[in-house]
Amino acid sequence: MNNPSPDIAGFRLTEHTWMTELGNWIDAISPDGRRAGALLFDPKLIGLPGVRERVVQAVMTDQRLVLAGLTGLIPVADVVAAGDQVWLLTAQAVSPTLADLLAAGPVEPGAAASLLVETAQTLLALHAAGVTHGSVHPGTVVITAEGVSLLSERGLSDAIRARVSPRERDAAGWASLARGLAASFGGGSPEAAELFERAAATAGTLGLGPARDLLVNERGRLPGGRISRDGLAVAARGRSAFAQSPSYGRPPAPAPARDEGDIVTLLHVPGHTAGTVPGQGAGQGAGQAAAYGAGQGAGQAPAHFGPGIGAAEPRAETPAERIWRAGREEAATVHRPGGRQARASRARRRRTVLATAVFAVIMAGAILAWFRLGNAPELAVKSINVVAPKKTQGCGSAVQITGTVVTNGAAGEIVYEWRKNLDKEVVKGTLRTKENQTSYTVPLRWTLEGRSSVKATATLRIVAPGPVRTDKASFTYKC
Repeated sequence: MNNPSPDIAGFRLTEHTWMTELGNWIDAISPDGRRAGALLFDPKLIGLPGVRERVVQAVMTDQRLVLAGLTGLIPVADVVAAGDQVWLLTAQAVSPTLADLLAAGPVEPGAAASLLVETAQTLLALHAAGVTHGSVHPGTVVITAEGVSLLSERGLSDAIRARVSPRERDAAGWASLARGLAASFGGGSPEAAELFERAAATAGTLGLGPARDLLVNERGRLPGGRISRDGLAVAARGRSAFAQSPSYGRPPAPAPARDEGDIVTLLHVPGHTAGTVPGQGAGQGAGQAAAYGAGQGAGQAPAHFGPGIGAAEPRAETPAERIWRAGREEAATVHRPGGRQARASRARRRRTVLATAVFAVIMAGAILAWFRLGNAPELAVKSINVVAPKKTQGCGSAVQITGTVVTNGAAGEIVYEWRKNLDKEVVKGTLRTKENQTSYTVPLRWTLEGRSSVKATATLRIVAPGPVRTDKASFTYKC
């Protein structure tokens, strides 16, 4: 993947970045100085036939829903192409996520209930509008500084995989959130954990509406008997790794001219009417959402960014536009047979057919591989088990602790960490899983020295994929 430039279409990129299945997310600052987000799509995915078009359609659907009053989604400002790169720009920060919060520790039960209720309401509103999210997990639940829970990446995973997820997939994702939050409580809030488990089971059998109502109606089982965003707000402000620019919070100073290349918005192509993102961000006062690139209707040329491109200046069609329009537009003007314009049109069609054939041959293998990938299940951890020696360990012992991780047999990456009760050291690691293999061993070598008699406990924590899972084992050291 190409390294991102310092800014894209007026959005300044920070150094806080993380990878997802879609590509590279980067915390950014919008042209008016507000926190925002930028997603650089993986070129291996966005370059597949039809993917770019489906991504744009998913974003335009979101914009229409937001204009109609739907709340709870991260508002998208624009989708732009810069050469072979495709970027999705949001008018709202996309970090921290629930995954970030869980990596730092458990979420307070009242705050966790607030997150579940708000995400359930957003999903129900999407379903009522005839669409689904398709990829609900801790990495797509964003927590604002006010404690509001918003969903990001709506429809993008489905667009990449050329599928339409059923509502049951969203309900299963929400149920997994509930179980993961319940597991994070440990033994600290048994009543809340039991409530969340029942809500998860209800979502799978009766749907998200009854599951949400169960949490609201039985909130008396939560510590303090209330559902509140306050804990989420505190956790989000304490966890945010946003790399702020020195000018964050005030209008940016004019920057010296720099050639960004030919950057074209993909949301306003001829033949489509693109809605704009309203001035207020989605999600119960979750922040401002500027409508960058909005204001162009059907039939207008795509908006361009960068030096040397004026609004009324004639220009040649860019490669991005040619790719976008290939096979989608017919000539709008009828020319006389044998005329110069007709011959040029036929030549363009021949070049388009030739380029399409060459591209199809090159991408054939990638397409077949991708369809296999799209039908493969996502990696999930089914169980973990930690075993320690039962025999008392003597002076200067090097103890081998063994963690066994059982998955669903999908390929992917597991992020884990070992914690020891006798010191503050955290041993972090990653494990690459293989397709059709379900069992993996994660060892920990713990050396103890000195004269003492203690109970040593090692805890294995699976951070990703969610939900977070933990198990521990103890042994006795005597010297």
